[in-house]
Parts: sequence; structure tokens; C-alpha cells
Amino acid sequence: MIIAERKTKDALDKSNKFGEAMQDGRLTNPSNEKVYRLREAILLSKRLGRTLTNEEMKKFEVD
Repeated sequence: MIIAERKTKDALDKSNKFGEAMQDGRLTNPSNEKVYRLREAILLSKRLGRTLTNEEMKKFEVD
């Protein structure tokens, strides 16, 4: 029982510290400051069966 409690506490400690090393809390690389209509882009990508090119992604940029 004590061992199980230690494992749980260790797991909680690790999850509570996750992301502390990241300066701004991001879990991904910084974006290029552009915003996209991702849902529509993903649907098109699925229909085509491949990833979209940069030219195709430009169509989904939000002004």
C-alpha cells in the first residue's frame, strides 16, 4: 500500500512540474504568427489523402 502511494505521489509531482522548463508554457514550437481555419484544412487533407502544400494552406489563412 505504501509503495502504491509513493508511485501516485511521484506521478503527480512529475505531472505538476510538466512544462516548467518552457519559458512561456507552450507545448509546441512557436507559431509563425499566422492563424488558420484548421478544421477546414484538415477536412480537405483527409479528402485528398495527403498533407496540404504551403500554397494550399495559404487558402486557409485568416486575415
